[in-house]
Amino acid sequence: KNRPVSKVITLLKDMLKQLEKEAEEDEEIYDKLACWCTNNDREKTKSIADAEARIEDLTNKIEEFTAVSARLNTEIKNHEKELAENQASLDKATAIREKQLAEFNAEEKD
Repeated sequence: KNRPVSKVITLLKDMLKQLEKEAEEDEEIYDKLACWCTNNDREKTKSIADAEARIEDLTNKIEEFTAVSARLNTEIKNHEKELAENQASLDKATAIREKQLAEFNAEEKD
């Protein structure tokens, strides 16, 4: 016989089976997500550590190259000063030689 109570009991049993099936599916999805989270966390942690190490390395290189740049700028200024002094000496020597040449040529004409 189909009594109303037996229908309710049957419905409840069907609901229980459906809930157990959904719970198993949810457990599988949870396991996949937990695995993904664990792997992703590990990868991201490694990537962050690698990036931080690279940042530190690049910061050190920037400091090193800044010091080299300052040294080279100082050397350039010193070389420019030396070049100006040498050019002035060359101009002075050229003027003296031209004067001496003019005097020599004047004596030769006489």
